Amino acid sequence: MKAVTWQKPDVVEVQEVPDPTIQQPNDAIVRITSTAICGSDLHLYEVLGPFLDQGDILGHEPMGIVEEVGSEAGDLAVGDRVVIPFNISCGHCWMCSRGLFAQCETTQNRDQGCGASLFGFTKLYGQVPGGQAEYLRVPQAQFGPIKVPDGPPDERFLYLSDVLPTSWQAVQYADIPSGGSVAVFGLGPIGQMSSRIARHLGYRVIAVDSVPERLAMAQRHGIETINGANTDVTEAIRDRTDGRGTDSAIDAVGMEAHGSPLPQAVQKVAAKLPDAIAAPLMKVAGVDRTAALLGAVDAVRRSGTVSISGVYGGMADPLPMLTMFDKGIRLAMGQAHVKQWVPEILPLLTDEDPLGVHDLETHALPLDEAAHGYDIFQKKQDNAIKVVLKP
Repeated sequence: MKAVTWQKPDVVEVQEVPDPTIQQPNDAIVRITSTAICGSDLHLYEVLGPFLDQGDILGHEPMGIVEEVGSEAGDLAVGDRVVIPFNISCGHCWMCSRGLFAQCETTQNRDQGCGASLFGFTKLYGQVPGGQAEYLRVPQAQFGPIKVPDGPPDERFLYLSDVLPTSWQAVQYADIPSGGSVAVFGLGPIGQMSSRIARHLGYRVIAVDSVPERLAMAQRHGIETINGANTDVTEAIRDRTDGRGTDSAIDAVGMEAHGSPLPQAVQKVAAKLPDAIAAPLMKVAGVDRTAALLGAVDAVRRSGTVSISGVYGGMADPLPMLTMFDKGIRLAMGQAHVKQWVPEILPLLTDEDPLGVHDLETHALPLDEAAHGYDIFQKKQDNAIKVVLKP
């Protein structure tokens, strides 16, 4: 089959690789019909090379048709149309029984000190081949796949794999009070959907970005916006909230934040070191770009909550602890527990489309053009906000 493979920092290639096969009784094989490029994939593309091997298959936002099932794949059947959550969870362990699917103890990567395995996401999370491919082996198929109806286009349901549950969790973790307000930092796919979800739930949303087409997309959905390229964001938010700041804030950016040139340079250098040196350095050094997180801390009101859905890769980044303590800020963060949120989201994926899922994809490309898709997404060129690959 064809698959998108990581080669080295800033280089992916579509290669011919062996077809996946059933390896465990609870496996399934899914023929991929759509698979998206995520902002987290850019972390792998750009800076997390020390945790990858050349030829690793990327991607964790796929959906398709079940082609084969193992003998213990539950009620999953050949021909089912399914979305595959990015985290691999069993559904029955101590963590899963509490809805904490991103911490599944069956697939947890204890040797790395990390949570549940993820598709297409480094040695830290199991090094499981990803879904930017023509076919995907799905472990824990008795629980993971989300069955969706035939008929509507893939883009109606595709974002159940990651974008929608990650955004829903970001809003839930923000703990916005009734009638309250939230500042969303970053208007990539997660920021777009976090903003739309918060507005759908009745909250006031003020979203921040510096890319004109991202601001325009948010405005189409009734979101207040601030262009961070030419504005003192904290002052602008306080001006709109009686001088206090918003009740909550969401960091939907993570370590891709612009405005942190020194950490970005350190990340680039570290990514090019031999893996034996770079991997430990990336785990413990303060090399993240924290502009969005610091912005959220500044903009949220006293005794507010900051919800972090953006992915960070370092461990020792300096944070303004005096300010955070003095303001009484609460933090909530983590990988999305995808299937915890699906029952609340799926009923919204109707013809009425209240979350505007059909206005997120900006590029639909053949799988063979994946390298171009990564390039324009990473460089924010050609109005790229969400790139979907079609195997």
